[in-house]
Amino acid sequence: MDEKRKPLFSYFRKGGRMIKVLFTYDYGKEKMDSVRKLGYDLKYVHEKKIANRKDVEDIEILVCYDPFKKFDISKLENLKWIQLSSIGIDQVPLDYVKEKGIILTNNKGGYSIPMGEWIILKILEIYKDSKYFYNNQKEKKWKYNTNLLELYGKTVGFLGTGTISTEAAKRLKGFGVDILGLNTNGRDIKYFDKCYPISKIDNFLSICDIVVCAIPYTDKTHHLMNEKRLNQMKEGSVLINVSRGSIIDEKALIDVIKDGKFLGVALDVFEKEPLPESSPLWEFENVFITPHNSWISEMRNERRFNLIYENLKRYKDNKELLNVVNLEKGY
Repeated sequence: MDEKRKPLFSYFRKGGRMIKVLFTYDYGKEKMDSVRKLGYDLKYVHEKKIANRKDVEDIEILVCYDPFKKFDISKLENLKWIQLSSIGIDQVPLDYVKEKGIILTNNKGGYSIPMGEWIILKILEIYKDSKYFYNNQKEKKWKYNTNLLELYGKTVGFLGTGTISTEAAKRLKGFGVDILGLNTNGRDIKYFDKCYPISKIDNFLSICDIVVCAIPYTDKTHHLMNEKRLNQMKEGSVLINVSRGSIIDEKALIDVIKDGKFLGVALDVFEKEPLPESSPLWEFENVFITPHNSWISEMRNERRFNLIYENLKRYKDNKELLNVVNLEKGY
């Protein structure tokens, strides 16, 4: 490892002053005290109130989501490691992090279970036309719908075969579907019946009844689902996005929805968030919109803190950290 990229643990080794860690989220007294018991000098400032000031200028570790618009990390001369509470890293000033050799770790896997459940929920809502019944319930209408579909026998394709896709695929196994994955080189992944390399994306899209976007957002995956690829999907197919809004060209998506391509579309992420009230996406009956909410569950803080705590123990003990982001790949 390059010397400038090597984490410094000398404060613990020499028994000198404790390493300073800044949290921008309060995990509760018991959990925060457990970090202090590891030997850290813990400082908490809410992310909405964060600013460059004297009492945090010498931190070595930053545990956060996205303070970077208001918090200039270039002024933190001792900063060695950033632990994100998110899976995505596009909010981080990556050029500076690379230049300074700062370690970046994310929360990969921390939200995969609720997101996997959300994917199943939206597939079933679309196939079983939930909106029809919800709308009828509001008007106290007792009316059959004979246009419902079975999930059984369908082909579900995942763009990306990481932890989110894996948790969804695991849960889909009981539905009797064919589960396909798309990753960098087509390597086999548990719970997927077959995986394709990203170079075969056009063929992949044409055989899927349902396409789930769960691929990391990078320069290479920006607008991966452009007008051409959206049109390569099957007529009457389903499109779901839980990764980042800019995986899909939103303008092209709106045009393709207007053309009647999709049975349904479920979007939890958008190119601009919050989604503007002026967006046509709000108006389509076959589009399901949630406000970047698929990761939420009662277990989110528990899993998130468990990872943070484990990594803080590893840092103290000079051991390899979990979920270190490959800054060249962007995930």
